[in-house]
Amino acid sequence: MTYDAAQRLLPRWLLRWVYHFETRLDEAVARFAAELPDGARVLDAGAGEARHAPVFRRQRYIAVDLAVGDAAWNYKHLDAVADLAALPLAAQSCDAAINVVTLEHLPEPGAALAEVARVLKPGARLLIVAPHEWEVYQEPHDYYRYTRHGLRYLLEGAGFEVVSVRGVGGLFRLLQRRLLAAAQITPWPWKPLGFAAFVPPALALPVFDTLDRECKYTPGYIAIARKP
Repeated sequence: MTYDAAQRLLPRWLLRWVYHFETRLDEAVARFAAELPDGARVLDAGAGEARHAPVFRRQRYIAVDLAVGDAAWNYKHLDAVADLAALPLAAQSCDAAINVVTLEHLPEPGAALAEVARVLKPGARLLIVAPHEWEVYQEPHDYYRYTRHGLRYLLEGAGFEVVSVRGVGGLFRLLQRRLLAAAQITPWPWKPLGFAAFVPPALALPVFDTLDRECKYTPGYIAIARKP
């Protein structure tokens, strides 16, 4: 089941338990939007289908993407189709920016972050969500995975001050994702057996996630940075 389908079918508590990374991501974007003033210009760098547009209703949401990630996606809601390393925006024209599970798809992530810094006003914040332990997806445009140290290095190299970098879950959240993926890729006629074998432990494992206090096995990170 995809996350979009699960949002329609599962109660909120179960959605958060099963799709922990995705719900934490959405909550982080919603908090980021809530802290911005009305009318602020917000760049979604790597917007895809512009799925985060609804949480920025009070702001001026600007969706930019190269539109090559997924052939099945609908890119008609983009404000601009462009390389993130060459944004069609004036310097210091945006009040905030987000880059959500996009950095891994950029051949030159440092150049893209430098461009985001260029179009942000001094003091503006950037929200980044990036994977650490993740499946390959949107091939062939899938190039990197990041540690907290790699994210900090790239952000500081682009001229940002790093406010925070938080792991989204630890080892047992990661194992949960892997087991659910195993159930999904089990072929017929073995799929019922795969679900029976993999789903129950996947649902139980997050109980132990606090054992990985430093999130060294995290599926990914949420980072906040600020342009000086």
